Amino acid sequence: MTILEISPTTLQLHPLIRELADVILSHWQQYLDLSPYELPDGLGYVEGKLEGEKLVIENRCYQTPQFRKMHLELAKVGQGLDILHCVMFPRPDYSLPMFGCDIVAGRGAVSAAIADLSPANPQLTLSDAYRQALSQLPTPSFSDTRDLPEWGDIFSDYCLFIRPNNEVEETQFVNRVGDFLKIHCQQALVSQTVSEQQRILNLEGQEYYCRKQQQNDKTRRVLEKAFGEEWSHKYMTQVLFDLPPH
Repeated sequence: MTILEISPTTLQLHPLIRELADVILSHWQQYLDLSPYELPDGLGYVEGKLEGEKLVIENRCYQTPQFRKMHLELAKVGQGLDILHCVMFPRPDYSLPMFGCDIVAGRGAVSAAIADLSPANPQLTLSDAYRQALSQLPTPSFSDTRDLPEWGDIFSDYCLFIRPNNEVEETQFVNRVGDFLKIHCQQALVSQTVSEQQRILNLEGQEYYCRKQQQNDKTRRVLEKAFGEEWSHKYMTQVLFDLPPH
């Protein structure tokens, strides 16, 4: 699993997406004790049509003692749109943020790249340990930063949302994601289980994050065009941003 499995979909994805998928999987394998996570039947690999073009979605999911679900989605629409989506959902017994990362590439150019360690508590604040580790990272410079969506209060001060304009900026983005993952995995390994009261707060924080992400109309519209409203709701709420069990 160190190298991304080469499927027909993977082979055709934008090079930045392939590179970042490799970085994500290699960090997971290096630091964490992975076991498979079973998605609902029929949602691991999906094919459909979007405006006459073939849409393929591949999902890879794992779990660990600290994370209830670690989800990497790779998607391709015809020859014009490539997508990477990744979220690490902590178990509520641990006070950990939500790692999230997305890349959208169209016609060979990356239009959006976002990565963050988002607070998963009602206060929407990162712990001192995370803030200290993140503050020590070098500050990358990007020529084209993008505005967060209206529902983006879930993101931290360290959220990176850009349109990379060249290979140097693409490399900087990949390196930044690698830094986020290293910090996140290392913090997870030394984290302690929390009290029942804090567990409830962690649940509330993660549910808030998921409900906000479910408001992403762009994702929903694409899925509804290809698969219909009922299927899209199921995919948004059971695969992309499922709420943690109580």
